[in-house]
Amino acid sequence: MSANIRTFPKKSKKNKDRNQKSRTRRLTFSMKKKLLGLLCLVLAAFLGLLYRIVQINRDNGDSYKKQVLSQQSYDSKVLPYKRGSIEDRNGSIFAYSEKVYNVIIDAKLANQDNGAHLDATMDALRQSFPELDIKEVRDYIALNPGAQYKKFLKRVPADRVAVYKEIEEASLADEEAEESSKVAKNAVWFEEEYVRKYPYDSVACDIIGFVQGDNTGQYGLEEYYNDTLNGSNGREYGFLNNDGSLERTIKKATDGCTIVSTVDVNIQSIVEKHIREFADKYKNNFRTGPAANNIGCIVMNPNTGEILSMANYPVFNLNDPRNMEGIDLSPYESLVKKKKKKKDEEEEEKEESVSEDEPSGEEPEEEQSEDDKETEEETEKESEEEAAEEAEEETEEENLYDSEEIKNAVWKNFCISDTFEPGSTVKPFTVAAAKDAGRISGWETYECNGALEVGQHVIHCHNRFGDGLLTVKEGIAKSCNVVLMDVAFALKKDDWLKYNKNFNFGLKTNIDLAGEVNGAETTFNEKMGLTDLAVASFGQGFNATMIQMAAGFSALINGGYYYQPHVVSRVLNPEGAVKQENNPRIVKQVISNETSDMIRDFCNAVVMSDPQDCTGWSARPAGYTMGGKTGTAEKLPRSAKNYVISFIGYVPAENPEVLAYVVIDTPNVEEQSESTRLATTLCRDIMTEVLRYMNIFPTLEISEEEQAELDKMLEDFSAGAVSQNAVSGNSVSENEAPEGEGDDAEPAMEPVEPSENRIQYDPETGYPLDPNTGEVLDPVTGQPIDKTLPSDLEF
Repeated sequence: MSANIRTFPKKSKKNKDRNQKSRTRRLTFSMKKKLLGLLCLVLAAFLGLLYRIVQINRDNGDSYKKQVLSQQSYDSKVLPYKRGSIEDRNGSIFAYSEKVYNVIIDAKLANQDNGAHLDATMDALRQSFPELDIKEVRDYIALNPGAQYKKFLKRVPADRVAVYKEIEEASLADEEAEESSKVAKNAVWFEEEYVRKYPYDSVACDIIGFVQGDNTGQYGLEEYYNDTLNGSNGREYGFLNNDGSLERTIKKATDGCTIVSTVDVNIQSIVEKHIREFADKYKNNFRTGPAANNIGCIVMNPNTGEILSMANYPVFNLNDPRNMEGIDLSPYESLVKKKKKKKDEEEEEKEESVSEDEPSGEEPEEEQSEDDKETEEETEKESEEEAAEEAEEETEEENLYDSEEIKNAVWKNFCISDTFEPGSTVKPFTVAAAKDAGRISGWETYECNGALEVGQHVIHCHNRFGDGLLTVKEGIAKSCNVVLMDVAFALKKDDWLKYNKNFNFGLKTNIDLAGEVNGAETTFNEKMGLTDLAVASFGQGFNATMIQMAAGFSALINGGYYYQPHVVSRVLNPEGAVKQENNPRIVKQVISNETSDMIRDFCNAVVMSDPQDCTGWSARPAGYTMGGKTGTAEKLPRSAKNYVISFIGYVPAENPEVLAYVVIDTPNVEEQSESTRLATTLCRDIMTEVLRYMNIFPTLEISEEEQAELDKMLEDFSAGAVSQNAVSGNSVSENEAPEGEGDDAEPAMEPVEPSENRIQYDPETGYPLDPNTGEVLDPVTGQPIDKTLPSDLEF
């Protein structure tokens, strides 16, 4: 066997070295050069590609990111924030945001497994959302098999969503069930959203405001604190990891802050209740229409500027603010008529312009006489007018409810957004300015003969027979225009303007509510004349807002300190911690403590004096001491004989804790100028209930008569009627300094001898005559019988 084995000679080491050298010699220098060039080329291409990627990312990275994100609507979604709540001072919630869901259909997933789960998915939708049109959903899925996002229902409550999720989970958990009975996983999903809710509907609607669909506040606190109440959205991202699995990362939303208001929902409800009862009682009373054009009331703490309540009429439902059904819109008809008139005038001008520039080329078939043409034109015009009137009547009511002008007018807060001539509630301001400026001592006496001639005008007191010799205090108590004109003449124009500005008339109070106006264009300036000064002394000729009057009057009675009125006491972060504290803020001291004490004493006399010696006695709640001031202002145009009546009062009289200001614009009664008691009794009704709620107890003994009246009021707060003001005599009152004022008191001026002022009567009617003008006066109201006589304020 060994002989048959073939053996091969072993290669020598020398041969191996020779072969290795041969292979090495084959990789020539030229080849190395080419390889190096190729390597450089590859590296250059890589660097160029890398540079291009960096350049694209730098210049267009954001747009590509957005494009990618937009294509991943399912894997990347917005997580909405929750808008902060609005609470009253005791924690009751005025407004909050509730989580709701939008129903989203993913057609691609609904068709998974060749549509095996489609029927089961549709059945689950039908059970959970009966209002959903299943046929519409099926048609959409059939026509858009690759679509992944379609919103079919909006703002579905959480309990309805829970029903679908239970059905889906139950079907998927049953492993033994057939595929056709299982709901398509993730084919229906729910997009989170928040909807604003107002538990009290219309309560405090003018304070709170409302929210549009994009979380934008409109009016009131919702608008003023919009940025504070809003938060920032979060986002949930979906991405594929290295293994190709879908992973998610979440950036949480930041919820908005909660604001705590100074308003008390119970006080607000009390005020709104009494305003509503007044509105119901005097609706269609003297004329067809509402009880008044506007009714407003502010209740506040005069020592801090905190607003406890701010109410207007009419009100609207915050949960459905655009729905005007059930609201009396007749006071706002003029807004629609003005707009229509302007539109008609523009169309008429346009038609006239077209007819002049483009004359007709048509020729009449036969000539007509001028009379025939005129008759035909008149007939056509009459028929057109009749048709227009019929169409207008049919659409008038519809236009009222659809008019954006009217909706904005209803949404406005009368207490801060409307100006008016405040009337006699300004008289304490005039006296305070004169006293503080050192122009009067406060113990002067002035004679009222029923009128005062200023320039070429005769300006009457409300009592045309005159009140005789009065002190300044009596002038305030009886609301005598003549006394106040004399005080204003002592004050002079420059100081009147100075103090008018100090009390913030013509300036914003900067209350934290949206929509406040300043009324600067309706106040006096340096061009003010003597007659202007005379009428301004009793609140005519210039305008103010309710909040300006309430804030200024608070300064009159609290020691002279002007507090900035505010509606929010603090801001809480989403965790409930205090983020911002709005403490009472003294803006300035407008009058001295001494002057404030005197004005408070004078205003106390307006309510606490005998009824024949004051104008505000009917405003006092039984058992309480009260001070205040009545107001009756003649509106523009003066010829219309319309008035704004008001009363501003505080309790207790000695140390005010609560102030209430009631304004009734154009009350629906026959004698508006004599209807001030409507405001005083409305204020009394409100304060009677508010004081007891605030645990401010009576300090005076309640008579049997007052107790009977109080029991009736507590049972039914709709009491109150127009009083007929009796004509006061011309008696001379004592002019003594108040008790407690000794030798240090300001000396009184020498008393003025009263002039003879005998009342004369008209021989034909037997009615009394105005001693200054000879006009025949109504024996009950003391006002001229002839209603066409021009107003004292028409100049």
